[in-house]
Amino acid sequence: MYDVIIIGAGIVGTTIARELSKSKAKVLILEKGIDVSMGATKANSAIVHGGFAEKHEALKGRLCYKGRVQFKELDRQLNFGFEETGSLVITTEDDRAPLEKLMENGIRNGLDDLSIIGSEEIQRIEPELTHDVKWALYCKGAGICSPYEMAIAMAENAIKNGVTLKLENKVSGIEKIDDTFKVTTDKGEYEARYVINAAGIYSDEISRMVGVDNFRILPRSGEYILFTRGTGDPINTVIFQLPTKFGKGVLVASTYYGNLLIGPDANDDVAKEDTSTHIDRIANIFDQTKSLYGKINSKQFIRSFTGIRARSSTDDFIIEETEVKGFINVAGIQSPGLTSAPAIADMVIGILKDAGLEWEDNRNFDPYRKPVVTKKPLKPLKDIKEFIELPLGSKDRIVCRCEQVREDEIVDALHRGIKVKTVDGVKRRTRAGMGWCQGEFCKPRVIEIMEREYGEKIDPAFDIEHSGVNRVQKSDLVDYLKSLEEE
Repeated sequence: MYDVIIIGAGIVGTTIARELSKSKAKVLILEKGIDVSMGATKANSAIVHGGFAEKHEALKGRLCYKGRVQFKELDRQLNFGFEETGSLVITTEDDRAPLEKLMENGIRNGLDDLSIIGSEEIQRIEPELTHDVKWALYCKGAGICSPYEMAIAMAENAIKNGVTLKLENKVSGIEKIDDTFKVTTDKGEYEARYVINAAGIYSDEISRMVGVDNFRILPRSGEYILFTRGTGDPINTVIFQLPTKFGKGVLVASTYYGNLLIGPDANDDVAKEDTSTHIDRIANIFDQTKSLYGKINSKQFIRSFTGIRARSSTDDFIIEETEVKGFINVAGIQSPGLTSAPAIADMVIGILKDAGLEWEDNRNFDPYRKPVVTKKPLKPLKDIKEFIELPLGSKDRIVCRCEQVREDEIVDALHRGIKVKTVDGVKRRTRAGMGWCQGEFCKPRVIEIMEREYGEKIDPAFDIEHSGVNRVQKSDLVDYLKSLEEE
């Protein structure tokens, strides 16, 4: 018998779980996937938004900034990777009015670090941008993070502090009997006094299991293009175009590790599980970005990916105890859901307390989690050749030559309270496989470490099946992008 069951182990579910682990409540996370952060959390822009774009009247407008200001301290405790870079919303028009409207909204949302700057200041901050840019809204405190590492860190720390995580448990039914919920999955039955629905794109289906049918999740897909490490170094901030009804538009940013990232677009005609990518959509993103930033080199492309956003029919976050007492919906968490996650967790704790959860502090709560890997400059291949060639089991052996990930780092990632069943899972924890060759070299080397550490065979086909991606072939896309550049 648990006090709280959380359905969903994305950034929202894991952040709520970690916050609950500060109490003595008995908490269970149920996740249908093979790992945490398998949905939108691992396929998004990785932006810690300023908090000015969402209307103050919307819940997401009021929570974004409250979440953003917690990132520095959370990263200090959990070491998931966060950098305050600032952001620019740019326009090539002489009209400042749309930017002034955004700034006014941001001030209503609590921001105190906004300013409108002209072309001279824009060029000082972003010298590589097109000189056609006239005005920009600058937000000093916006930034970038590693979202899947953040969710993994939240989950690991929650488990360390007493939370139970059960993966590969797909919820099939929820029944309330007196003051207790019985949650049925394909692996068993679990009971709790409270249930938190943080199931992302499936949150409407989970809600209907208890008879609450007051919203729908309308999936929206967004495709991205990622370039090799170092290509993002000339970009100093997160660069947005003026937002439209479809979102914040195609952005240009450097990831936390220095990869140029461009995208996303927006498509509402999509199924919940459709994470395929398409040459025509990617080419459109590429073309839009070239007009802003001319130094994109198609030969440095390494992968494309698609994220599915859990847009609700209310077009806002849904965070509330429902008419079924003890059942709390945390649904429709699209952008800026990552940024808002810490504030969402705070709000959910308040709802639980109001609903009757007796809060007793966990005096043994440890907020700290050591990093698995840290951001470091890459050495020339000739300088690491001897470490690459070391035999399995050597202390200083480099397993992934592109990202220069050591064997001891991979071993560490495998023994942190969550069994990692796929190479894709190792990649998200260590970056092994995220480099130029996209795992062609290191995948078999990672598998042999996993097999040694876990004492069981790893099936490469199983890894592909559970990676959750369906991408355009790299060679096909490179050829297509090159043809666009030549036109």
